[in-house]
Amino acid sequence: MSETITDYRLEGDNSIYAQPDGKVIPVVTRAGEEDTNTAQSGDCVRVSGVSIQHTPATKIWFGQVSNVPGYRSLPHHHGEAETGGYVLRGHGRIYFGENYSEFLDMKAGDWVFVPPFMPHVEANMSVTEELVWLTARTPENLVVNLPDVADETLAGFRRA
Repeated sequence: MSETITDYRLEGDNSIYAQPDGKVIPVVTRAGEEDTNTAQSGDCVRVSGVSIQHTPATKIWFGQVSNVPGYRSLPHHHGEAETGGYVLRGHGRIYFGENYSEFLDMKAGDWVFVPPFMPHVEANMSVTEELVWLTARTPENLVVNLPDVADETLAGFRRA
């Protein structure tokens, strides 16, 4: 028989998330108040909704990532962070592997996982539509930019 706990505060110590008045409450980042001072990589723009920069979160980064039509990120990796993404709209491609010669395509509704320390390039494969996806990363928004590569080395990529 399982025991029912009626006082959630007995289940763990979350006091590190306390507000100045000592209360622990959810934190809402309002539209337009997101943190835009995030690590960027070329034409890939990251906007933080949940991060250590403006919430009590210490083990997750959650935000929106976008590329304007026909643009891409610099080659980069996310250090020790595991990264998950969900494509909201557009046609994206992730290049990886030796000389970024391998790739996977994504479209609205697709999910992606990028392992820690994996060099990759995120590209918007459309020259007319924006690519937008949501990304969650643990423990933080780590971005290590790597030397750039010529567009011509990325199979099928073209700029707007």
